[in-house]
Amino acid sequence: MNPRLTILTGARTLPPRPDRVAEQSARGKVAITYGTYDLFHVGHVNLFRRIKERCDSLVVAVSTDEFNANKGKRSVVPFADRLEIVRACRYVDLAIPETGWDQKERDIVQYGIDLFVMGSDWTGRFDSLKPLCEVLYLPRTEGVSSTELKDQVRSANCCAL
Repeated sequence: MNPRLTILTGARTLPPRPDRVAEQSARGKVAITYGTYDLFHVGHVNLFRRIKERCDSLVVAVSTDEFNANKGKRSVVPFADRLEIVRACRYVDLAIPETGWDQKERDIVQYGIDLFVMGSDWTGRFDSLKPLCEVLYLPRTEGVSSTELKDQVRSANCCAL
């Protein structure tokens, strides 16, 4: 088993933030991000690659269909397939289900997260996590999103009829 994954799969309690520097250097920096990852596209790959450039291990939490329904969203690709697609990405060390808004703090502790990353469209929304880990908002890839892809498909289907 990959030694980095050994760190990610064990549940543990972290010491307070200042004491984590020595531990982090010994095990490497661990990051996490969350999303639906519907209609997986180059923007998702770019996000994972840019996060992986900043850390040694990347955990990706994929929103379940039930959680998306609670958010008023509906995915084209079912959760199990989206999870497998994310797991297959070479930048991802571990993919887990995201079942609710409240799991982020638990995940940070459970997986020993040093860096929490989201797209810039979420800027400020997760600043409350800063006492637990570093929080970073990265710019989105211009010109591509699952919503835009869905709109293009709808538009193409409408015109083809």
